[in-house]
Amino acid sequence: MTKIKLCGLSHAEDINAVNSLLPEYIGFVFAKKSKRFVSLKTAAELKILLDKRVQSVGVFVNATPELILTAVKNGIIDVIQLHGSEDEDYIKMLKNSASAPIIKAFVINSPDDLVKAEQSVADYILLDGGKGEGRAFDWSLLKDIRRPYFLAGGLDAENVGSAVSTLHPYAVDVSSGIETNGKKDLHKMTVFVSAVRKENEND
Repeated sequence: MTKIKLCGLSHAEDINAVNSLLPEYIGFVFAKKSKRFVSLKTAAELKILLDKRVQSVGVFVNATPELILTAVKNGIIDVIQLHGSEDEDYIKMLKNSASAPIIKAFVINSPDDLVKAEQSVADYILLDGGKGEGRAFDWSLLKDIRRPYFLAGGLDAENVGSAVSTLHPYAVDVSSGIETNGKKDLHKMTVFVSAVRKENEND
């Protein structure tokens, strides 16, 4: 059964929407260059509102370990997602220091990128078409993948059903695909979640 991650939440109304839909994961983006950036303080306030059945993922880009560990220790996030150029040594160091599982994101442009992703020491891998630009990649590259993965990049309610039925990813990850004019859209969130769950039922 494919799990769901709704990423880039930044307002209380986003959390209210999530609590009605109950995806397995939501994402807080701590990368300052992102238009979806939230501070640790804001994320902590939102986490209090979040249904306990939903896990919060902190998305970091080349962040200091101190920032990540603070978010974990204070219960702001349950899972760490690394979306920068963090290497294997960095991931190993975090695994030794943090109690939270780690997702490492990889941009997939070639079979070689996939090999590198499959060899990662991270607990989970996320496969994307870019660095959070909402761009899809060639899914045919995934035909021989042996490791469970989060699928990201260009997903929306229109294509996520076929992604789930053909690829059977561990999870699907969406951000821009559930937005209208840069804000989370409850209708789009609802239709996206419904599309995934419909395919899960058909499996």
